[in-house]
Amino acid sequence: MSFDEKIRQAIPAEIHMISGSADVQTSADVFDTGQFQLPNPAGKAGGACTAALLKVLYGMGREQELSWVKCLRQMRSELRQMGYDQVPQLTSSRLIDVNKTMNIVPPDFKPGQNRKRAILIGINYEGQQGQLSGCHNDVKNIKKFLTSVHGFNPDEMLILMDDGIHHAPTKKNIEDAFVRITQYSKEGDVVFVHYSGHGGRVVDTSGDEDDGYDETLVPVDFQRAGQIIDDDILKILVKPIKQGVYVTVLMDCCHSGTVLDLPYRFSADDSQMRVDKQFNMTSMMGKLGAAGDLVACACLGFCIANVIQDLMSM
Repeated sequence: MSFDEKIRQAIPAEIHMISGSADVQTSADVFDTGQFQLPNPAGKAGGACTAALLKVLYGMGREQELSWVKCLRQMRSELRQMGYDQVPQLTSSRLIDVNKTMNIVPPDFKPGQNRKRAILIGINYEGQQGQLSGCHNDVKNIKKFLTSVHGFNPDEMLILMDDGIHHAPTKKNIEDAFVRITQYSKEGDVVFVHYSGHGGRVVDTSGDEDDGYDETLVPVDFQRAGQIIDDDILKILVKPIKQGVYVTVLMDCCHSGTVLDLPYRFSADDSQMRVDKQFNMTSMMGKLGAAGDLVACACLGFCIANVIQDLMSM
C-alpha cells in the first residue's frame, strides 16, 4: 500500500487547514500546562490571519477563481502590511495541486441532498491575563462571509464565544462540538471550522512529535480544564469525519501550523505541496488506532444543551 493510500485509509475525509503561522512562530512557548499563562497580546487585537484571508477572498469577487498558492501568498502580503511576519500555512489530508482553484464549497456540492455546517469559535479571554479584543469580531466576520458568499444557513452554525450570550468556548464544549459534527456530517456535506484565540505548545508525552512538542488550542477555561492538544483533535475530529465530507479549517492562533496533524504541507514560501517532514506515519497509525474508543467515550459524556443537537441536526 502506498503512502497516499495509507493516508486515505487513516483519514477518510478531504480536509484542508489554513493557519496563520508555522509551529515555531510563537508568542510564548508552553512547557508546563499547570503553569501556563496566556501570552501578552502587546496591544494587538488578534485575528490577523482571519482578517487577511477575508480581505483576499472578498477582493477576488465571486466570479474570479483563486488558487491555493495565490491565496496564501496574498495573505502573506496582507499580513506584512499589517505589521506581522507570519507565514501562512496550508496543511491537508490529500496531496493537492496548489495551483488549482481553492474551494470552500466544492463545485459538485448538491444543495438538495447535502448540508453546509460550521463551528465558529472566538475566545477573547475576558478578564484574564493576555485578554484579546478581536476574536469575537473574527467569528462575526467569518459568519457573514459564509452566509453571504457561500450560502451557509446561520441555523446550521454553532458559535462558541465568551461573550455571555453564546455557548462558552470551554474545553468540553469545543471537544463535544467536534464530536457532534463528525456524527452528523455525511458524504457530500461541507464543514467549515474556525478558531480564533490563543494557541500553545506543551511538551509531548506520547513521543509522536519530532520536535518534542504538541500544539494546542487554549479554551477559555484552560486554567481548570487544561488545553486541547493536537493528538486529541486528531482523534475526535480529523479521523472520524466520514469519507466524502469536504472540510475547511481556519486556525487563527500561534503554533497552529500542524495542530491537525495532517500529512501534507504547503507554505506561502513554497512552490508545491509536499509531505510534511515532521510527519511520522508509524506514530500516526498508532494514534489513529484508539480513535474509536476515544470517540465512544466522548459521545457518552456529551451533555451540551439540547439546542446544540437540534442546531446541528437541522
